[in-house]
Formats: sequence, structure tokens, C-alpha cells
Amino acid sequence: MTVSGGIALAFMVIGLLATVFALVIVFRRSSAGTVKAPAGSPPASVATSASAVGAAGAVSTEAAVREADEIRTRAESEAASIVSRAQEAADQAAQGRREVEDEIRAVKDEIRELRSDLERRETRLADREQRLDKELHRLEDRSAELDERHGGLDRRAAELSRQDEERKAVLERVAGLTAVQAKTELVSVIENQAKREAILIIRDIEHQARSEGEKRARKVVSLAIQRVATEQTSESVVSVLHLPGDEMKGRIIGREGRNIRAFESVTGVNLIIDDTPEAVLLSCFDPVRREIARLTLERLVLDGRIHPQRIEEAYERGKAEIEQLCVRSGEDALVELGITGMHAELVSLLGRLRYRTSYGQNVLKHLVESAHIAGMMGSELGMDAGLLKRCTVLHDIGKALTHEVEGSHALIGAEIARRYGEPDDVVHAIEAHHNEVEARTVEAVLTQAADAISGGRPGARRESLESYVRRLERLEQIASAHEGVEKVFAMQAGREIRVMVKPDSIDDIQAQVIARDIAKQVEEELTYPGQIRITVVRESRAMEFAR
Repeated sequence: MTVSGGIALAFMVIGLLATVFALVIVFRRSSAGTVKAPAGSPPASVATSASAVGAAGAVSTEAAVREADEIRTRAESEAASIVSRAQEAADQAAQGRREVEDEIRAVKDEIRELRSDLERRETRLADREQRLDKELHRLEDRSAELDERHGGLDRRAAELSRQDEERKAVLERVAGLTAVQAKTELVSVIENQAKREAILIIRDIEHQARSEGEKRARKVVSLAIQRVATEQTSESVVSVLHLPGDEMKGRIIGREGRNIRAFESVTGVNLIIDDTPEAVLLSCFDPVRREIARLTLERLVLDGRIHPQRIEEAYERGKAEIEQLCVRSGEDALVELGITGMHAELVSLLGRLRYRTSYGQNVLKHLVESAHIAGMMGSELGMDAGLLKRCTVLHDIGKALTHEVEGSHALIGAEIARRYGEPDDVVHAIEAHHNEVEARTVEAVLTQAADAISGGRPGARRESLESYVRRLERLEQIASAHEGVEKVFAMQAGREIRVMVKPDSIDDIQAQVIARDIAKQVEEELTYPGQIRITVVRESRAMEFAR
């Protein structure tokens, strides 16, 4: 039976029940409405009552029919509602059935895929197991072959050992050496071989370290050295003052030379008056004192009044002016570098280096240049550029007092910096920049590097002819003192030594050792700007004449 047939049957049953229910109600009301007449009434009253009862029954029947219709209508409405709910329930049941069927179908598909995947995996595992079995058989065969070879090698080794023992016995019998003597010679041979191998390893390690170090440092150093450069200053111990006329020389000398004696006594500078037209020379090793004397004499010549009292007044004014210039120069250098918080005495000493030179390079400009280089290298390496600039700008501060205090300028500068409250890293960088104290911090090493870059760049420094010749001669003497050296040439203004060795007595390893020894001796004995390259040349030439 379908769902629609069941709904129609339910509708018919509900209609029949409604009709029966209406009829029952009508019969009950009609039986209740019938009234019996009292005893002894006349027959006319009975007839009238009967007609009245019939009319009332008709009215009641109509009312019952209407009520039955209403009941049937309500029953039909309720039946329709029931049918609608039944239809919805049927639709929901059908929807649920379809969903269950879909889920069952999906589960079946998934089970089918899992079964297929499982079959594929089983197939792959079977293939892999088969390959592993083949590989295991191959390895077993290989192991057996290796065992056989190993046995053969053992037999061969035993045979070689026996033959070696026989050869040793024959050699001992032929050479007539005891076991101790043979052992000594063997140790000597092994020692020489080990030394050669050690030198080769050292050379390779040095070459590798130098190559890697150059690659890592080239960027930092090239960026720093290419961005700063200062001009070269002439190194001299005399100053020339031009005069308006030669008659001024007599006024400078004074009566019986009292003016010149007073000038030299007050200023501490030698005044040289010769036949040079309209010029006098001021000679002194202290550049600050020489500059004060030059300024004093210039004021006296412009004023025209030259006598001892006037000389003293001009000297005091010139001294005060030079001191102010020194302070201003030190402050300008610190402002250029962005350094603050330095003691006033250190600023004054830094400014005094404006009048000092080293190998023709102005010391104050060298300090500023070195500080810039150190700051750039520190920035590239992620360090404190301000601290590095402070270390480098003060590393030659001791040169301002070198002639006044005994000792090297590095140790003097470190003591001055310590006295005026500079940090320990700054003090250590100052005292270690010439390796008089072992460098223990990165700041000290970078200070040394910046100092060497500034002083070693081409054109930064120059030296006098006498010291230049002496340095070249000493370089050649150091190189010539080594055994096996045939010729020595100092080249490129003493920046390279080319050593020619005898190829019959010196091999390649010994040539490398000679180059290292010469470099070490030059570092220990000589003072020079920049670096010196030592090149050892060993060559063999074969010559024959065709006649």
C-alpha cells in the first residue's frame, strides 16, 4: 500500500465517523424534546400539543444537521491537517532515507578506496621485500668475496713481512749497522721529513689564513681608506720670516746684539741672520715654540719698535694667541669627529699637535684621519664607532710632551689619558698601538690598523734622505746575513726587498723560511711607515752553447 492510498482511506474513515457522530447527536436531542400531556386534558389540547411537538422536532432536526455539517467540516479540516502532517512526515522519512543511502554509498566508496590503497601498498611492500632480498643476497656474495680478498691480503702481508725481514737482515749484513744505529738514522730521516711536512702545512695554513683574512678585511679597509685622505706637510725644524727690507736686520740685532740675545733668551729659539735677502731663519726643534717666536718677530717687525721690553710683551701676546689657537684646533678636531666630554687639558694637548709632523705628515691631521678610519671600520663590524674614534684620536697624544718627559710617546700618552679620566679601553689602546703592551681588546687592534692605514697610504709620509739611505742599507744587510743568499735588492723606496738565493744550496722550503726570518728581523730592528714585502727568488738556469 502506497502513502497516498493510506491517506485516502484515513480520510474516508474520518468522514464516516463524523456522520455517525452527527446522527447520534440528532436522535438524542429529538427524543429529549418529546413532552407527554397530563391526565384528564381534553383531546384538542392533545392534538395541538402533538403538532407543536412535531414542529419542534423539525426545528431540532435542522439544527442537528447544521451541527453535523459543522462537525464534519471540522473533522475534514482536522483530517486535512493530519494528512498534511503525515505527508510532511513521509517527506522527512524519504529525505532521511536518501541521506542514509548517500552516507552508505559514501562509506562504501571510501571502503573501496581504502581497500584499493591497501592492495597497492601490499604490492609495493612485496616489491620492496623482493628487492631487499636481492640486495641482501648481493651483499652476502660481496661479503664472501671481501673475506676471500682479505684472506689473500693477509697472506700477501705475511709474505711481504717475511721478505722485509729478509731484506733487513741482508741490509744489516751489507751495511754493517747495528739496530741502534739504524734506528737513529731512521729517526733522523723521519724528523727531517716531519719538519718539511710541518713547514708545508704551516705555509698552506698561512696562505689560507692570509687569503681569507684579505677577503674579509678588504671591504672594511678599502671603504675606510678610500673615504679619507689628507695632504702632506713638509717636515722642517726652521721657519722663514720675510722682512720688508734688509735694514730691518740691523734693528733686529740691536746695539751690540742685545735685541737678538734678548729674543733668543725669551723665546728659546735660535735666530739666524745671514746673507739671505729680506729674510731671517728661526731654528728650533719644538714646533710650538718656533711658531710663537715667528709670531713674536712678525709683530715686532710690523710695529717697528724692537727692544728687550717690547720683545717680552710681544712674546707674551704671541704665546697667549698660540695657546688659544691650539685649544681651538683641538676643539675643531673633536667637533669634526663628534667627540664630547674630553678634559680641557687633553683638548689643548691635542691642538698642540697641529704644529708637529711625523715623516712629513701633520700629526693632528693624522689623528683625525685615523679616527675617521677606525670609526668606519667599527661601524662595518658593528662596534661602538664613538669609542673607537676616541681611542684613535688620542693614540699619539704623548707626542705633544715627548721632548718634555722621558719615555715613549705611547706610554706617556696612556699615562696622560689615565690621569685625565679616560676609560680603560682608551688607555689600553693608546699604550698598545706600537705593541709596547700586548693588545688585549678589539679596540686596540683596530687602533693599530687605523694608524697603519693612515701612515702607510701612498703620499702620506716622507722621510729625510739620510734616514732613507740608512734604512735601505740596513734592509740589505739584514737580508745578506742569511746563509745561501746571493744578491739583495731594496726596491720601491724600501717597501720591498728582493732576495736572490743560490738554488744549489737552498730549496723551496728553505726559501720560505728565509723570507719569514728576514720579515721577523726587520719588524724587530727597524721603524718604518706601512709595510715591507720580502720576496725570495730561487731559480735554476741551464746554459749550453751550440758550436
